[in-house]
Amino acid sequence: MAHLLGAEGLHLEYPTRVVFDSVTVGIEEGDRIGIVGRNGDGKSSLLGMLAGRREPNAGRVTVRSGTTIGVLDQGDTLDDDLTIAEAVVGDTAEHEWAGDPKIRDVIDGLLRDLAWDAPVRSLSGGQRRRVSLAKLLTGDWDVIALDEPTNHLDVEAITWLAGHLKKRWSANSGALLVVTHDRWFLDEVSTETWEVHDRIVEPFEGGYAAYILQRVERDRMSAATEAKRQNLARKELAWLRRGAPARTAKPKFRIDAANDLIADVPEIRDKVSLQSLAVSRLGKDVVDLLDVGVTYPATDTGPAREVLHDVEWRIAPGERTGILGVNGAGKSTLLGLVSGTIEPTAGRVKRGKTVKVQTLTQRLDELTEAWNDPVRVVISRLRTSYTMGTGSKAQDLTPGQLLERLGFSSAQLSTPVKDLSGGQQRRLQLLLVLLDQPNVLILDEPTNDLDTDMLAAIEDLLDSWSGTLLVVSHDRYFLERVTDQQYAILDGRLRHLPGGVDEYLRLRQLQDAAHTKPKAGASAASARRGLDGAALRTAQKEIASLERRIEKLTQQVDAAKHGLADHDQSDYEGLGEKMKTISEQQAEIEELELRWFELTEELG
Repeated sequence: MAHLLGAEGLHLEYPTRVVFDSVTVGIEEGDRIGIVGRNGDGKSSLLGMLAGRREPNAGRVTVRSGTTIGVLDQGDTLDDDLTIAEAVVGDTAEHEWAGDPKIRDVIDGLLRDLAWDAPVRSLSGGQRRRVSLAKLLTGDWDVIALDEPTNHLDVEAITWLAGHLKKRWSANSGALLVVTHDRWFLDEVSTETWEVHDRIVEPFEGGYAAYILQRVERDRMSAATEAKRQNLARKELAWLRRGAPARTAKPKFRIDAANDLIADVPEIRDKVSLQSLAVSRLGKDVVDLLDVGVTYPATDTGPAREVLHDVEWRIAPGERTGILGVNGAGKSTLLGLVSGTIEPTAGRVKRGKTVKVQTLTQRLDELTEAWNDPVRVVISRLRTSYTMGTGSKAQDLTPGQLLERLGFSSAQLSTPVKDLSGGQQRRLQLLLVLLDQPNVLILDEPTNDLDTDMLAAIEDLLDSWSGTLLVVSHDRYFLERVTDQQYAILDGRLRHLPGGVDEYLRLRQLQDAAHTKPKAGASAASARRGLDGAALRTAQKEIASLERRIEKLTQQVDAAKHGLADHDQSDYEGLGEKMKTISEQQAEIEELELRWFELTEELG
């Protein structure tokens, strides 16, 4: 493979610390490199030096003659005075860009829901990010360097971007450098991982899952034990091997070695014990949304808008649920109904008497009053201990010990809250929420500003949290890691997703297809697929039958979950049998929904 660019003896330092000391790396054609590391260790700085955006204090970067490098920065560099069309294709004639399949694919993949002549200044943060990506990806580059490309993107846009990058170049051409905390995205697009730590860049073969395996092996063999970091990595490896969607079917690392390393690692969550403790804290009733709808009234800028309708959701004690949906689908409205900050315009919301809801928002609300206080003063106001885990594994931790688990050093305890990094503020916010002892916890995009190690630490903390957990996140890895089931808001209704995120993406494709064809298109599409009238009626009858069975089973599962509250909570064997029955019913629902997908795709 031909050499594209390289760096030799890079040294970078700031007045207070050295970031890199004599770093040498090379990038060849065909390389797909994911860059990971703790916040502040220099990931973006490394990317900037390699892309020619930042000058090192010493050392040099060399680029093969004629090599073109395209860069996506973390910051927003779009000109507000331009339209989307001008920002993406500039003054290129329409027949030129419209006749280029690559450009059309990028525009369709990222911008199809936006008006081509809309002004940039009218766009949201997520929409601006998509325009920036489209502007970059419509260009012809030998090397693409992306700094946190998934920030502000939803699950669909992230999935599209991963697919685009995988097929953009042939196997032995082009090169990709990407800094991101999105571990699913890393595993999809990278074939090599660089870990930035302790002034060096350490290479690993393979994507994120392979990197985790190799890091566990490295830590185990190393004379210097990083016990806390190693244990978290081994726990994450156990999850990756035992059931991470889309990884067990095509593992990217040596399976025997992985199995040996996790042989003594227990299941990441003791579901029966957590369920039992949740029931004891919450009782039988949590929050029930009964035939709920929400319509926002007309304003000077637009007509009345129905966001949710016919929502039936009975939340069980100890339930861990992820919520998916496009921006504007009603996710925040749904969470507001649960927390009580929003009242329904139809139906009713029933809450248990012992329910205490806390929401980890994106706005850092919990830190406002303590903005000028040092961290140690903030935690001195909190309860003196917090119980983590259940049964024999339960332990009481002080707020200081919890902060240590979340990556705070003793020196940082004297730092005012306002001077903490975004990731540190986010972790302190989570600690304040947890120490308030809620029994229903809502996380709204909790992964912002966090590196992969801190995400693993927070996931570990949540594994022993014994309450009902509701999560909205565009971070697919985090969502699948901390929740046991997923729901989606589609066309204003709440739908269970037995097939998880993959099922959601399939449903969205069907939804988009339905919205872009005439109402009579189903019969025409079926005819094109060779279905005669009798076959069409048979398929429609089976679909109706499947929907009735799915609805009945879903009601049985909900009833069974609520029935756990009436069971003797000390009878772990009996609780285990009931959980097994629930799992079997959920598996049957998944099989029925897969058949439903097959039939609906046949019908077009």
